[in-house]
Amino acid sequence: MSKSKSRLFGLTGKAKEQLIQQMLNKRSIDSEQDVTQFRKTGRFKNLKSDVSDEFTRFDKFPAYQQLLVHKLAADSLDIASPFFRTHTQIANNTTVIDGCEYINFASYNYLGLSGHADVSAAAKEAIDQYGTSVSASRLVAGERPIQRELEQALAELHGVEDCIVFVSGHATNVTSIGYLFGSKDLILHDALIHNSVIQGIQLSGAQRLSFPHNDWQALDDLLSKSRKQFERVLIVIEGLYSMDGDIPELERFIEIKRRHKAFLMVDEAHSQGVIGKNGLGIGEHFGVDGQDVDIWMGTLSKTLASCGGYIAGERTLVEHLKFAAPGFLYSVGISPPLAAAALAAIKVMKAEPERVRQLQKQGQLFLRLAQEQGVNTGKSAGYSVIPVLTGSSIKAAKLANALLTHGGHVQPIIYPAVEEGMARLRFFICSAHTEEQIRFTVNVLTEELAKLGLKA
Repeated sequence: MSKSKSRLFGLTGKAKEQLIQQMLNKRSIDSEQDVTQFRKTGRFKNLKSDVSDEFTRFDKFPAYQQLLVHKLAADSLDIASPFFRTHTQIANNTTVIDGCEYINFASYNYLGLSGHADVSAAAKEAIDQYGTSVSASRLVAGERPIQRELEQALAELHGVEDCIVFVSGHATNVTSIGYLFGSKDLILHDALIHNSVIQGIQLSGAQRLSFPHNDWQALDDLLSKSRKQFERVLIVIEGLYSMDGDIPELERFIEIKRRHKAFLMVDEAHSQGVIGKNGLGIGEHFGVDGQDVDIWMGTLSKTLASCGGYIAGERTLVEHLKFAAPGFLYSVGISPPLAAAALAAIKVMKAEPERVRQLQKQGQLFLRLAQEQGVNTGKSAGYSVIPVLTGSSIKAAKLANALLTHGGHVQPIIYPAVEEGMARLRFFICSAHTEEQIRFTVNVLTEELAKLGLKA
């Protein structure tokens, strides 16, 4: 194991083990006595089962033990948890937490459409006409016009034949990849791909290979060596990477997939509404034909101010998923107000392209000001996602809490979401952020980084 992976919150592996033991000792004295008894006699004391107590308790799950380490490390250093704070108004460029207003950099409401009057009105009208739920899968309960209108609008955005909407963005990737591919197939993905893609690959049973972040040449090499060993091959990339804020060279990946006779899937969760002159995503940004990509994936919960996910592509793909993908076939259909909200958001985005231009302008402003101050923003291209790398998870949490005291709300990304040593704050920029808010935040950020010894 690498040195960076053997550390958690900047602690050595030995200290980590001591912390785990301190927390678990409070809960498991009896269990330890049982284990000792088992080692001596081959039987557990006072237990009728021969299965270790360890495998019947949730507090013994290794992942939960890791959570205890986080909690103890934070408590011992008096670091308040920055997670699960309660917001009591629409989260846009500002939000309200515990009665106080903050400049908000922790929302995917990129174009300010969650809370937009037209979007809210459309959702309310859909409730009045269809109710809050369709109450079964679409195969069972039938279609609602608003569902198909949304799918047709999404297909049009991507320049493809059809689209299918799921009730969850994460589940969209899991069920689509998990169903379409199998044990005789190969799936290659960017090293920084979203968890939902990894879960889908594991479900599929396909061979999985990752290539270094945005390295199309490494992908080409992998395919040159392995393509002929498999039946179907899928390449999965993102339009805008949510941890680093950079984008792939889409044209390179299209050329590679054609030459190696593979499918290409692009996850547009964070690039839709953000990239391209009109916010139509990475395809518009590079001027490619929508049909050059085999599978377009996107979410409804970010730019489109709703909840759910979708797959867009040729009609055959969509029909196949609609009749056979478990996450669609055995799941309730998207609720009418959510479909109506997303459809209305698309209409506003197309009618008001200035929102996209304003978002892009403010993202570039934040990136430029931060870099001028020597802030480590990694590989960010300055769109809607700008990371500020801190290295240790402890410093990331401290920095987030320090900014909160100055009226800025931003979330830290810490181990295990990223490797220890790659912890960061992740700033989400939206079209509603003002120049004053951005300049103020970068100034405060620079001051607090210096206090932590992180100023370049």
